[in-house]
Amino acid sequence: MASADLPTPRTPEGRDGLAALLAHPERAVVALDFDGTLAPIVADPDQARAHPGAPAALARLAPRLAAVAVVTGRPAGVAVRYGGFAGVRGLEHLVVLGHYGAERWDAVSGQVHTPGAHPGVTAVRAELPGHLDRIGAWSGTWIEDKGGRAVAVHTRRTEDPDAAFEALRGPLHELAETHGLMVEPGRYVLELRPPGMDKGVALAAYLREVGAGCVLYAGDDLGDLAAFAAVDDLRKNGMPGLLVASAGTAESPPEVAEQADVTVTGPDGVVALLDALADALE
Repeated sequence: MASADLPTPRTPEGRDGLAALLAHPERAVVALDFDGTLAPIVADPDQARAHPGAPAALARLAPRLAAVAVVTGRPAGVAVRYGGFAGVRGLEHLVVLGHYGAERWDAVSGQVHTPGAHPGVTAVRAELPGHLDRIGAWSGTWIEDKGGRAVAVHTRRTEDPDAAFEALRGPLHELAETHGLMVEPGRYVLELRPPGMDKGVALAAYLREVGAGCVLYAGDDLGDLAAFAAVDDLRKNGMPGLLVASAGTAESPPEVAEQADVTVTGPDGVVALLDALADALE
């Protein structure tokens, strides 16, 4: 995608957001989800790695912007490791907001700042295996420990991922409520985590912190809709913004593309868009 091939947003708000980014990149923040946006979705989340072109594309773009941030439900350190972001020239000021903003890694210090384990998550982690066994969870269901701030149940490996996902919704909501947690649905995953943590809250706080003048946010899953809503609220209050959906597969939730100004095809499309923005700003 060359600079001449920058997509035309389908909404007036999106066109204003892109125009503001191109006119005043020094005031712009580019924020991106990790899984499904910078990294392809894989059956085992521990095997996820950023698109090979993602660090270089971000490094081309970052020096021209106010800030670049990765906003993810993963632990911040895991996203940094799987993204290959540490020590990349041009990403000296990258920030990764992990666990929906509860954790933070910054390239300046190279350290992760975290509030520690949540007691409700600790309790759920201990109870979840027995709970799944009692309700007869389908063979292939598995648990992902997200480091003390969340725990997730995946159904992607089951014989019927959709049916297994729906069967788990009610029981996991009951378990979460018992321990003061909420359930965040995604593609074949139900994540149990503390309330008050979402990508919208994390993104809005970070934009205030850096004094952003405009924002681009790219995401692919239901958890990104909170960030989309935050950008939409900011646009209503005068801050230009561009919403990008990383979609194009049968698993992509239609709500994400429906609410986006621009839709690209997965991480390939996201990296091409980042490169095109860098071309346009050179």
